[in-house]
Amino acid sequence: MQRSRVYAGETMEQMNVSRRAVLLAGAGAALGSASATPTVGDVIDRIKESVGVPWREETVDRIVAGSAAIPVKGIAVTMMATLDVIQRAAAAGKNFVIKHEPTFYLHQDTVQGLEQDPTYLFKAEFIRKHEMAVFRFHDHWHAHQPDGISYGMARELGWAKYADRDGLTMFTFPAAARLSELAREMAAKLQVRAMRVVGDPKLSVRRVAASWGAGGRDAVIKLFRMPDVDAVVIGEGREWEIVEYAQDAISAGQKKSLIILGHVVSEQAGMKYCAEWLKGFTSNVPVEFVGAEEPFWRP
Repeated sequence: MQRSRVYAGETMEQMNVSRRAVLLAGAGAALGSASATPTVGDVIDRIKESVGVPWREETVDRIVAGSAAIPVKGIAVTMMATLDVIQRAAAAGKNFVIKHEPTFYLHQDTVQGLEQDPTYLFKAEFIRKHEMAVFRFHDHWHAHQPDGISYGMARELGWAKYADRDGLTMFTFPAAARLSELAREMAAKLQVRAMRVVGDPKLSVRRVAASWGAGGRDAVIKLFRMPDVDAVVIGEGREWEIVEYAQDAISAGQKKSLIILGHVVSEQAGMKYCAEWLKGFTSNVPVEFVGAEEPFWRP
């Protein structure tokens, strides 16, 4: 079994974060001295300089509403910029929203076909009226080392110390637990209302593989095929692909299980960590994590 680089007390990543915070504090001061009120463009430039990977030419990470020239009064960081999140950000005096997933209902955040849609128009008009800007931070936050979403989720669950050396998506626990117990513990830590689980509640689980966010069929099936993986955790997946495969694998006699958190819940803690990271170089404007509400509930 591979052992994690994470030990009792401060993790290696926490130490790296601490060192980066010291370095970025100077950068943040420089940003503040350059402009008492930075613009959206100023903050984005600092993100590009600080994320630690080259900025891609082809990426969904861009301003999807508003403009780079808008002076930033405050930053709201969120998993998904729903209208509710945007309204809460505005009420809290935050006019720059940095989000992970689309704002306008498509991965590319294009609005073709929505030009006369009342929901789109209401949301876009609210953003315009309140002089807000919305920036997508998806590709490069995943490319950050460690992956910002994976690190935040592992930290929130308390799983970092059980992670394999090569990432924060494979975990081996020191003792096995029943699937039902593991699911209840995850639901409590992540405050999930509508988790769904496929598999025997009494299944013994010691090795877990996670695919935070949307689980692609081939990638999730690959995880299922690993002989030592007892449970696969995803945010969401097509039921006629991933869920059906999980059902068939179990019916075929495999001791496997699938835990479906919901997309927002499965990456939310990664953007909570992003807000902390941003504070290292945006000390002259307030930064707040604004959680997106889990959309589902059980009657």
